Amino acid sequence: MKFLIDECLSPDLAHMARDRRFHESTHVTWLGLTSWKDWNIIRIAVDEDYVLVTNNAADFAKLYGLEELHPGLVCITASPEIMTLELQNRLFGLVLNDIAVDADLVNRVLEINADRDGVAIQRYEWPRSKF
Repeated sequence: MKFLIDECLSPDLAHMARDRRFHESTHVTWLGLTSWKDWNIIRIAVDEDYVLVTNNAADFAKLYGLEELHPGLVCITASPEIMTLELQNRLFGLVLNDIAVDADLVNRVLEINADRDGVAIQRYEWPRSKF
């Protein structure tokens, strides 16, 4: 598994993934993809088998819903008034811990949401099963 960290999140997350043995993980800025449109980022992620990590859950979930097969999507969200670099790192660390238990993210979304009351993690199929 390898992660592509979206430009809305810190490159520190790519370093963290590499430190946790996801050595091919990278950040969009390292690939020269800064300011690329979301649909172009998805093409890179899907075609090159990256799990995309973003805080732009709404836009990317819509686009991933159009994909028949994808390696996975991780959405890290928090209200703007509490989202800090420290919180990004903490939440992504929890994501990596969760993946250590269950690494299957194919056609799935892993969402981690933080607010003043705590943190919640959920996984679900995406696109949703038609059956």
